[in-house]
Amino acid sequence: MTAPSPDIHVQAEQLTKRFGKRVAVDGLNLTVFQGEAFALVGPDGAGKTTTLRLLVGIMDPDEGRARVLGFDTVRQADRLKEHIGYMPQRFGLYDDLTVGENIAFYADLYRVSAADRARRVPELLAFADLAPFQDRLAANLSGGMRQKLGLICALLHRPQVLFLDEPTFGVDPVSRREFWQILYELLKTGITIFLSTAYMDEAERAHRVGLMHQGKLLVADTPDALRAAFAGELLEVRGADLRTVRKVLADHPAIRQALAMGDRLMVTVESAEKARDPILASLQAAGLTEVHLAPAAPGLEDLFVQIVRTYGD
Repeated sequence: MTAPSPDIHVQAEQLTKRFGKRVAVDGLNLTVFQGEAFALVGPDGAGKTTTLRLLVGIMDPDEGRARVLGFDTVRQADRLKEHIGYMPQRFGLYDDLTVGENIAFYADLYRVSAADRARRVPELLAFADLAPFQDRLAANLSGGMRQKLGLICALLHRPQVLFLDEPTFGVDPVSRREFWQILYELLKTGITIFLSTAYMDEAERAHRVGLMHQGKLLVADTPDALRAAFAGELLEVRGADLRTVRKVLADHPAIRQALAMGDRLMVTVESAEKARDPILASLQAAGLTEVHLAPAAPGLEDLFVQIVRTYGD
């Protein structure tokens, strides 16, 4: 992806939000640049949604500050909302309205002029491949189509920064890919995209990725730089009985970390070449002969688990 402009569009300094004794966002420091796609990644409860709500000005921090497009998110929240688009996890579409009626409703909310509406709506419908479905009730749209409609509504007033809270959650893989194709096209216009996601593979599509855990931003960098920061090497383990394989390898001295990923086990070692034979010997001694080991490249999920475990220690 093309490098973004150096102009700062989002900046947070020691941003903190508490709910009772729980710290939802803990001293967040972050800068996002114009034209950048920034993905905030973490499990449920990591603080992603709270972070977005703080940045769009619908929630005030307990400590710290944030500025978006130069606007203070607390003192200038009303002015800020004219320049940003925000699509929460459950975007407020009205199921008893059609696609066209939902768009008209949001155009009214954003005070989009009749002239601009006449140009903008057909453009966005075509952009999102929803032009043939203008008369379909929102209740009858698929999950992917609902997300596209929500995106259209968030873009009607031509925002400079677009905030998306887990925009493809629960959406099928094909629709997720189509949604990202739309985001790529948006980036060509110079818009800045700040999104949260629980999908590591999705985060790798962004310019930069921030890994968040228990309210703290643990690291933020390009996907390539994050993968390069992985400590050690990976071996991919495949076999008929991975549960038993994992038990046998749980305390193996050559293994730093083992992560189950579907039909394989990803184990972190200091050297894949040196660890391979001792690991196979332990498995064979336990009667596990139909096991295959191969070197593998680390992904963001591997790094995230490694960082979280280091942080926990």
